Amino acid sequence: MTYDAIVLAGGAAQRLGGADKPGLSVGGRALIDRVLDACADAERTVVVGGRRATARPVAWAREEPPGAGPVAALDAGLRRTTAEVVLVLSADLPFLDAATVRALLAAAAGADQEGALLRDADGRDQPLVAAYRAEPLRRELALLATEHGNLTGLPLRALVAELALTRIGADPLASFDCDTWQDLAAARARIRDHGNVLDEWMTAVKNELGIDVPVDTKALLDLARDAAHGVARPAAPLTTFLVGYAAARAEASGADPAEAVARASRQAAALALRWAAEAESQDGDGSGNGTR
Repeated sequence: MTYDAIVLAGGAAQRLGGADKPGLSVGGRALIDRVLDACADAERTVVVGGRRATARPVAWAREEPPGAGPVAALDAGLRRTTAEVVLVLSADLPFLDAATVRALLAAAAGADQEGALLRDADGRDQPLVAAYRAEPLRRELALLATEHGNLTGLPLRALVAELALTRIGADPLASFDCDTWQDLAAARARIRDHGNVLDEWMTAVKNELGIDVPVDTKALLDLARDAAHGVARPAAPLTTFLVGYAAARAEASGADPAEAVARASRQAAALALRWAAEAESQDGDGSGNGTR
C-alpha cells in the first residue's frame, strides 16, 4: 500500500530532563533513525520537530506555535502529505519494525475503517503507532479547530475518539517508548541480550555503511568458524572481508547481491574445508605438521 509517514519528534521530554530524546541512541543509532528505518518504504516522510541530521532524507514541518502539543504537530505534518493513508509515529520507538507497520497499513485498508492503531500489552491504545486514512483525519482536525479555536494543547484522544478505528495487537516491544532514563537503559540492555545482539548489530552496521542487502548470518558465522579451525584464527575476519569484496564486485557486474554473498560464502567455505582436509591428511600420514 502506498502511504506517507508522519513522525512526531517534538515535545519537551520533561521526564528526561529536557534531553533531545529523538537523538538519544539505542544500539548506536538515534531513536529517530530507528523509527525511520521501520517506515523506509513510505512515499514521503514528514518529521515534525526541529531539524536534525537523519539517516535518510525527510521533509520537515513544525507546529505553530512550537510546543503546541501532539494534535497540532500531527496537523502540521498532515499538511505536508498527499497520500490517502498516513502512518503516524512517535520518534522514540526503538523496537518498532516493518512488520508492525505493514500490519497497521493492512488493517487500515479494511472496509468501513478510518484507520488502525496499536493496542499495547496492557490494553492501552497507542495513537502514535497508527495508520489513518487522511481525509477522515483532516475532517476531525478541522472540527476540533473550529470547536476549540485552535489545536494547542489538545490531547490525542480528542482526535481519535470520533474515528472508526480498528485495534491490532503486535509484538509487545513494538509500542515500547523511551520516556524516562530507565526506559532508555532497558532498551539498551534489551538489544544486547544474547538472542538479539547479532541481528541488532548487523542492522546497525548496514545502516551505518548505507547498504541494504539480506545477510545470511548463520552462513557467514559458519564460514568464519571453518576458516578459523581449518586455517588459522586470523583467517576468519579476513575471509569474511574477502567474501564481501567479491560479492560487491559481482553486484557491480549485475549479480543479485544476496546471491553473490551466498555464492562467495560457499566457495570460501569449500576452500577452507579442503585446506583443513589437506592438513589432517598430512598429519595422518606422518609427512609433516598440520597447518593449524
